[in-house]
Amino acid sequence: MDRRGFLMASGALAALMGSGCASLPGGTPARPLDPEVAELQRRTFDWFVHVTDRERGLTPDRWPTESFCSVAAVGFALACWPVGVENGWMSREEARARTLNTVRFFHDAPQAPDATGITGYKGFFYHFLEMDTGHRFGRTELSTVDTTLLLGGMLFAARYFDQANPDEAEIRRLAQAVYDRVEWDWAVVRPNRISMGWHPETGFIEADWHVYNEGMLLLLLAMGSRTHPVSPAVWSEWCGVYDRSWTDRYGPPHLHFPPLFGHQYSHMFVDYRGIRDPWMRAKSAEIGPFDYFENSVRAVQAQRNYAIANPGGWDGYSADVWGLTACDGPGDFKQVIDAREREFFSYSARGPGDRDDGTLAPTAAMASYPFAPDAVTACLKAMKARYGEAVYTEFGFLDSFNPTLTEREGRLQHGRIVPGVGWVDGDYLGIDQGPIVVMIENARADLVWRHMREEPNLRRGLEAAGFTGGWLAA
Repeated sequence: MDRRGFLMASGALAALMGSGCASLPGGTPARPLDPEVAELQRRTFDWFVHVTDRERGLTPDRWPTESFCSVAAVGFALACWPVGVENGWMSREEARARTLNTVRFFHDAPQAPDATGITGYKGFFYHFLEMDTGHRFGRTELSTVDTTLLLGGMLFAARYFDQANPDEAEIRRLAQAVYDRVEWDWAVVRPNRISMGWHPETGFIEADWHVYNEGMLLLLLAMGSRTHPVSPAVWSEWCGVYDRSWTDRYGPPHLHFPPLFGHQYSHMFVDYRGIRDPWMRAKSAEIGPFDYFENSVRAVQAQRNYAIANPGGWDGYSADVWGLTACDGPGDFKQVIDAREREFFSYSARGPGDRDDGTLAPTAAMASYPFAPDAVTACLKAMKARYGEAVYTEFGFLDSFNPTLTEREGRLQHGRIVPGVGWVDGDYLGIDQGPIVVMIENARADLVWRHMREEPNLRRGLEAAGFTGGWLAA
């Protein structure tokens, strides 16, 4: 029920990684998209249009399997609507209506400490919500990071919809009100650390946002709050254990986090090119110019290098077919393949040497487009050429596939065996679809980054964390 539980169980606080492409010049639009990249972006955008409830803005965690709403996927949908406007796929009027409906729903949704019949508490929202009511699904946690990703979409929408139109003014007012309501300081239950979440039945989750991962945006928005800010010491505490994450395995030295989503989620909303916190300034003095964007470039390089080395001997891995992150898998079982016992997993975080079971997730590569445009384009073309319509469909890539698992006598938790391909998932996941659309657009036109560079709440957070230089100095 608690996806973060799956991720933490993967041992995702250690790993290997490194290699990629030159970073894009700060503040300038990227080169025109390859037609196949543009097609992927459009098909993936269409998935959000197809599955998101227009009147309340609830996006399912997965589809076509019947599912609950993912709060993070709602934030990604909000970030996608302006992409549609800018590309001519959706009118501004339609995007505005969808955005206002969503922000209004979350603004008005019930907040209380009760275990049922509510959507959130203390300004935070539950990780998963019932699609029919928008209330807490089952016993899922009040999630600090999923709330953050929802807020990222809202705050971007508030910057994008900047016209005098009364509906756009209402989007701006409601988005700020939802953000201001979040009691970030309430979630600091251990010194200078923000808890990952809370359950009304058992209280705060024992795990905190500590050690390099996807939590940067969370800390920045928490420090930038006008109403319930946390101390800048949370950033010093966060960076204080970076030594545990620094590695040169599989590529140039960088802060590692095994699944690539950890190197993508914050970057959807923050342009880290050329801005540096004290830790990055010190590291730059040691090894030369270095920032969090370059760190993700190197993490992508490491994943490609790992696929080339392929120490696990999995089928399909190569310089052009790569990508490990949190995604669906065939199930939790062991099976002998070619006289070797293999262990497979269902939904899990995956990374180099960390629960790598041969399952590839296209989003791992595709959402890395700004970090390695040439390598990602080559990967897109290779996956389509090699596996075709089995993995690439009307709405872009299915969530994951595993070329090693070509037969299965027992039960599969997800997907099916496709002859000549291997195991293929049957679903698309919202939290994997969203980064594809947004990150391609950031590379193409600087869209989300450009608007968020002027977002005052984010800027306060960055300044509190000690970031300087680059566009912050402009």
